[in-house]
Amino acid sequence: MPAEAKDPQEQADETVRDAISAPDAEGHPRRTTRRFPLLTKDTARPEGGGRAAAGDAPAPARQWPILAVLGLVALGLLLTALDVFRYGTLLIGIALVGGAVLRWIMPDVGMLAVRSRFTDIATYGGLGLAIVLLAMMVQPDPWLQIPFLKDTLHFTVSSG
Repeated sequence: MPAEAKDPQEQADETVRDAISAPDAEGHPRRTTRRFPLLTKDTARPEGGGRAAAGDAPAPARQWPILAVLGLVALGLLLTALDVFRYGTLLIGIALVGGAVLRWIMPDVGMLAVRSRFTDIATYGGLGLAIVLLAMMVQPDPWLQIPFLKDTLHFTVSSG
């Protein structure tokens, strides 16, 4: 039996636009969906990993969240190198906490999204909070004193 000649419009409807809209086993085109396929062959983009600005904007404008965090971290590292240790490390911690806040409140943060939203917030926030607390406890003249940490230090480093 000869193959039927297909209408050009029907052929255009069957064109494959992407892997999700590829025809199924019977040749019927699938409906496009934003859901990820059950079996992936590549790494999926993290949720919120879209551009933070329109696609026609220049690259720095599209990626301003990660540039803001990296800029503050660079400034903190510069202050630390210039022997302003407490303020430099405090700025680094604040930058990471700021990254966690951006990841929490913004739907699309570009390259600031590395993992799932929860993991990014927990990682940025936890590390940032730890750095801020350590910067506030640095000697001499600590801004923050936590008594049980001093007792723990004396307990672990006993001279006996």
